Amino acid sequence: MTIDWTHFTPWTSLSGGLLLGLAAALFILLSGRILGITGILEGLLPPRRGDTAWRLAFLLGLFAAPPVFSLLAPAGLVAPPRIEAGTGTLVLAGLLVGLGTGYGSGCTSGHGICGLSRLSPRSLIATLSFMAAGMLVVYGLRHLY
Repeated sequence: MTIDWTHFTPWTSLSGGLLLGLAAALFILLSGRILGITGILEGLLPPRRGDTAWRLAFLLGLFAAPPVFSLLAPAGLVAPPRIEAGTGTLVLAGLLVGLGTGYGSGCTSGHGICGLSRLSPRSLIATLSFMAAGMLVVYGLRHLY
């Protein structure tokens, strides 16, 4: 096995992971709520009285962060992602992720970050299932397709 040192980003990955963990910990400590995107979005369908503003603000921040970062960050600081898939593949992948999120009672980040940190057995099983399915798909696409 070799490491692609050109694209291996341990420091940015570590800092991103630390920020996600800190955000999840602060969110549960300050609000008593779990920082799972699926749960936050589900809480808007249908909206509950007095519970909508923070959910909308969170989702707005989630979608606004990349464009704001690209405006404020120096040019070339972060390379744009390269996606080697067609539109049909991306649409199918998005639908499968949505189906899996509903079937798994939450998204990978919710289970992997928030659930595992709370020692949830359900989140452990879900995270192992997500990871195994992802590995099998990548293996299949790279070696069998």
